Amino acid sequence: MYAIIQTGGKQYRVQVGDQLEIEKLTTEAGQEVALDTLLVGSETEIKVGQPTLGTKVTAQVVAQTQGEKLIVYKYKKRKGFDKKRGHRQSLTLIKITGIAA
Repeated sequence: MYAIIQTGGKQYRVQVGDQLEIEKLTTEAGQEVALDTLLVGSETEIKVGQPTLGTKVTAQVVAQTQGEKLIVYKYKKRKGFDKKRGHRQSLTLIKITGIAA
């Protein structure tokens, strides 16, 4: 069984036991979090929500991390202008513990 969840403006296809990095959640490591499901599917049937189903996907927060550093470099030729900035996105590592169908 799999589900499609939406969090942080992105959609993810998940199964029980999957680990994934999502946009930062305010929960601490070790706590449970419930995520809304857009679609639940198995080998025999698919349930689609309008826009969400009433079911939830439960996940355990493993850690709060940061992504890789990205360099943002702006430059204008012949103008003497250049600007270099760095950015690291805050992420939450979660493990899917259950899908309520």
